[in-house]
Amino acid sequence: MARDYYEILGVSRDTDKEEMKSAYRRLARKYHPDVNKEPGAEERFKEINRAYEVLSEPETRARYDRFGEQGVSGAGAAGFQDFGDMGGFADIFESIFSGFAGGAGQSQRRRSGPVRGDDLRLDLKLDFREAVFGGEKEIRISHLETCDVCSGSGAKPGTRPRACSTCSGSGQVRRVTRTPFGSFTQVSTCPTCNGQGMVVEDKCDACEGKGANQVTKKLKITIPAGVDNGTRLRISNEGDAGMRGGAPGDLYVYLFVNEDEEFQRDGINVLSEIKVSYLQAILGCRLEVETVDGPVEMIIPPGTQPNTVMKLENRGVPRLGNPVSRGDHMITILIDIPNKVTPDERELLEKLAKIKGERTGKGGLEGFLGKLFN
Repeated sequence: MARDYYEILGVSRDTDKEEMKSAYRRLARKYHPDVNKEPGAEERFKEINRAYEVLSEPETRARYDRFGEQGVSGAGAAGFQDFGDMGGFADIFESIFSGFAGGAGQSQRRRSGPVRGDDLRLDLKLDFREAVFGGEKEIRISHLETCDVCSGSGAKPGTRPRACSTCSGSGQVRRVTRTPFGSFTQVSTCPTCNGQGMVVEDKCDACEGKGANQVTKKLKITIPAGVDNGTRLRISNEGDAGMRGGAPGDLYVYLFVNEDEEFQRDGINVLSEIKVSYLQAILGCRLEVETVDGPVEMIIPPGTQPNTVMKLENRGVPRLGNPVSRGDHMITILIDIPNKVTPDERELLEKLAKIKGERTGKGGLEGFLGKLFN
């Protein structure tokens, strides 16, 4: 399975455009092949380019969030060409040797406000036709939900958390060390409140002061037509509950399709095989064949050769995101030649060979049948 684009850029799923652009600039400088000569740098650069190309555009980002790589497989190829609003290579090279002196002493400020909940993953198996046509599926998930009793505060009703006296509500403690070279400040997570900034003295009985409870629930989700192995669906706000009033995370459902005894899949095309007798292949016939839509009548032309592939148009898989467009059903014709024939059948075949002017020993039909049936 392809690496997650957010993981490639090293950003979270709720990252805004400016943060994503900054992450892309940093990685592009580091792995550009004109700067980084290490093995694999060029491939890494292409990977970064592709990730930013998809996630920097709201429309393609939304498709990727819902369907994963398959939803954006036609969005464009990775490479060196498209830098969007970065201003091209000059902007990258200009920043390669600048900005490092003042960056070392900067530290990211802790966010003491709302914290978004964790995303969750669920793997779901589908039958072949469910993947082709989609539909509704009921799933069960276990996730954290905000405690109804304390509304997520973790404190008993009628009480509320107080600011941590150790860190004064900042969630961080600072220690200043003086040396001959100057003073250095070390910042670490507050050991009393574990970085929360608040301390619960009277804990809620319903959630034991956690502010959330593990809950198992049923959900009905819609499977789009045309999904395949590895397709990812995003169910908003069904991940774990957030902290301090933060939004819940999302649930990501990864789809896996069971193999079918009759059909195989090649992209948006369906593949199958059908056996016909040698007489049906020679004379031609009409046959009822099974498709994902049900039985369909197909004409076998006279003189059909073994392993001929016939096409039933628009009987394949709907294109993901555009179900009006469908692939084709490709049917391979197999010729069933019997190991034995009855005397009457042999007599008729020999007469046919004589009519054709083909005699035993000349490589004609009769000789061929002699090799097969004697």
